[in-house]
Amino acid sequence: MQCFKFVISGRVQGVCFRANTVRFVMKTDLDIRGYVKNLSNGDVEVLAQGDSKNLEILHDWLKKGPPMAKVVSVKVVKIDSFCDYDDFKIIS
Repeated sequence: MQCFKFVISGRVQGVCFRANTVRFVMKTDLDIRGYVKNLSNGDVEVLAQGDSKNLEILHDWLKKGPPMAKVVSVKVVKIDSFCDYDDFKIIS
């Protein structure tokens, strides 16, 4: 299992980015755990734990986002410490 933090910039708040991210993870059965949340600067943060193939699939989706979003960039940081999440959900 690996853990990554993705920070998505662009028009990503107010366009159901968080809800659609959770929906994508659940409907594709990626077995990814972690969270998605809005940041105060207008970006969205995703912390995701899973196997590398599934994290790559999520990363590809985050680069596009839902239809109403306009993703400008996705920054990726590998988290070396242990991530321990039971599910994937929206947090505030």
